[in-house]
Amino acid sequence: MRGPHNIIRLIRTGATLERTGAMDVVLEAFRAPPRLRFAARMLGWPFKWLGLRGDPTLPPATRALTALGPAYIKFGQILSTRPDMVGDALALQLKYLQDKLPPFPTDVARKMIEAELELPIDQLFSEFSEPVAAASIAQVHRARLVDTGDDVAVKVLRPGIERAFRKDIDAFYLAARGIELLSPGARRLRPMDVIAHFEGVVMGELDLRLESSAAAEFGANTAKDAGFQVPKPYWFLSSRNVMTLGWAEGIGLNDNDAIDAAGHDRKVLGTRVLQLFLNHALRDGYFHADMHQGNLKIAANGDIIAYDFGIMGRIDEYTRRVYAEILFGFIRKDYRRVAEVHFEAGYVPPDRDIDEFARALRAVGEPIFGMDASRISMARLLMYLFEVTERFGMETRTELILLQRTMVVVEGVARSLDPHINIWEVAKPIVEGYIKQNLGPKALLRDLVKTARVLARFGPKLPAMVEAQLIRTGHAAVTPPSPRGGIQPVIWIALILAAFAAGVGLRSFF
Repeated sequence: MRGPHNIIRLIRTGATLERTGAMDVVLEAFRAPPRLRFAARMLGWPFKWLGLRGDPTLPPATRALTALGPAYIKFGQILSTRPDMVGDALALQLKYLQDKLPPFPTDVARKMIEAELELPIDQLFSEFSEPVAAASIAQVHRARLVDTGDDVAVKVLRPGIERAFRKDIDAFYLAARGIELLSPGARRLRPMDVIAHFEGVVMGELDLRLESSAAAEFGANTAKDAGFQVPKPYWFLSSRNVMTLGWAEGIGLNDNDAIDAAGHDRKVLGTRVLQLFLNHALRDGYFHADMHQGNLKIAANGDIIAYDFGIMGRIDEYTRRVYAEILFGFIRKDYRRVAEVHFEAGYVPPDRDIDEFARALRAVGEPIFGMDASRISMARLLMYLFEVTERFGMETRTELILLQRTMVVVEGVARSLDPHINIWEVAKPIVEGYIKQNLGPKALLRDLVKTARVLARFGPKLPAMVEAQLIRTGHAAVTPPSPRGGIQPVIWIALILAAFAAGVGLRSFF
């Protein structure tokens, strides 16, 4: 579906913003400079008649995004958590997108469930409610199981949602290609790779079997986390388009008045949200990547309940260590070390000046420390950070997109609970704990042990590997190997580690 015809989709985006009155709201919220305002007007005003009308009962920005479709709604959900970036007025409008979108008919949902689970719905549920929440991808019904009487949440995908998402994504690809062609300097941001990453995430979100699996894995990882709950999936009542989870009763994290009335401490909750996310990202390498207020509740006992596991993030152990060292360097104000980690990880080209990069990072980090969070303009901070990355030729790291995006969202959630929270002070104990466990002598020994274990599995193949190496270097297979005879050092290392693994008994280390 990709092609020039998607130009109409992009023009309609600008026209819809203009027709619904959202253009002024968006430009003002982002403090757009005069040139950008003029260009946006020229894109939207002449084609205003092509714009979608939307629901006139909704505020302008919400009206425009809901009319444009699910991908735009996702974008709005992210911005709704960042009043520091878009202003309180726009953030309040966009909160509507989290779980209050218009539902589709319950009769349609019932028919989809029966088709997916191949049983009449009355044989599955003794009660089945009208939609209790509706978002961009799916809606949720409360139900009661016939067999056990347990209350459950039944999530059903919106009809035709995959086709709708593909239309948006195709238009995004065209926009990304246009950016690469018209602005060579933006290629370092790898817009095509970013959209490809977004497409993969979204397509995974549209298969509820994968979400059930994510809920099960996430629940197992976090089972011992104090003050945190994950509803369990019911596998026999889940399929591609339907998912059933245990019912989560609580107050939405987007309702501060109700949280206060229930007697919960919002400062404690804000700190817990941030620390839980960092723990999941650093400790487990597997985190909830859609942690806006609409996906979080507060239980009666004060626990945070997470649900909606359609978007999960995973980062490997090496990347976790890099991320932790960067955070730790900022916390300690060791900007030279932060710069070194960027160079060591290949995030910054080696021909750039490391001292200049460290100085630029100091200008990013220093305004944060010791300052009330409510006085920090995150929009200006991100703008300056973008300038720094551009000046030093940093490319977008697609493997970190979800981590970076989720950090922005989670910080926004925490600040909605406690406007004066300082993310660095809250992050410090979590990052320090991870550093102690994973970047010291114990971690080095653990790494060596893991390497030995892996190589030990290849023990039966080592003689053949050595013989093949000898043949390649011109030695006879029957000639005893000599340290100077051409065997590469890696073979000797493999032999030594394999012998160590087999003879010493690695299990004693665990």
